[in-house]
Amino acid sequence: MDMTMMKPLPHPTPVTRPFWDGLAHGEVRVQQCTECKTWVFYPRSHCNGCLSDQLEWRTVSGAATLVSFTITRQPTAPMFADEMPQRIAVVELAEGVRMTSTLVDVADDEIKVGMSLRPVFDAVSEDITLLRFTPVR
Repeated sequence: MDMTMMKPLPHPTPVTRPFWDGLAHGEVRVQQCTECKTWVFYPRSHCNGCLSDQLEWRTVSGAATLVSFTITRQPTAPMFADEMPQRIAVVELAEGVRMTSTLVDVADDEIKVGMSLRPVFDAVSEDITLLRFTPVR
């Protein structure tokens, strides 16, 4: 059996569906509270700033800065062996929210904390597009 075909994929919920639909359309969508204007990520039903349930989805540029990273040379599970080395990153979008992702199309020695990144939309199945990042060149 091909282990790469068994990679775990996200299961969109009613709360997260707009995020995943945005990625499928080449857009990064993030929630913003209409009460206090706090940007919210990960998707949720209430603002983590003021607890309001008045959240709206906004399309953002996806421009980001690299906050932290690690390069894994051993697969965390057999189904990720085809992705080695894997460049796992914490990025901060221009709106201030942080997310964990992976870096693509970059050499290990080019990766630097603070570097500017742009989004890459990786359609991994008919239903799921993942958000990855690459350096702004």
